[in-house]
Amino acid sequence: MIESNPLVSIIMGSDSDLPVMKKAADVLEEFKIKYEMRILSAHRVPNHVREYVTGLSERGIKIIIAGAGLAAHLPGVVASYTYLPVIGVPLKSGALNGFDSLLSIVQMPGGVPVATVAIDGAKNAGLLAVQILSINDNNLASKLKEYKIRMEEEVLKKDSELNKES
Repeated sequence: MIESNPLVSIIMGSDSDLPVMKKAADVLEEFKIKYEMRILSAHRVPNHVREYVTGLSERGIKIIIAGAGLAAHLPGVVASYTYLPVIGVPLKSGALNGFDSLLSIVQMPGGVPVATVAIDGAKNAGLLAVQILSINDNNLASKLKEYKIRMEEEVLKKDSELNKES
């Protein structure tokens, strides 16, 4: 999926990652941030990954969210080709249920940072992208503040309802 003038690129290694990575897209849609989404494997199509990532900044992309499971090389490979911020999403998979992916993404060598969220934490990856973009966008910062107020109100409402039942 490619939109005109996107600010965020969401990349995953396989279509099986889509249900989790869609959560990042949902957040971006809620904040009306344009994005594009691609399936590009660091192992199966490495030349396409390089070609795609090296052209992102020229097209106006500001942040990359990359999700991967198992060996989880995609976020690190992506980060090696760009100076844009990369947010890694370790995906739950394999015998270790994503712990291997988490360690692969979070243990990047010095000079190649990848911000890393929780296993299957694509929603937080989307929110982190919003927070980064809001640094230079007062309108977006206001929307983010409203989002956090709504979250607070929802928790307090649930707490109130729970106490009414007791």
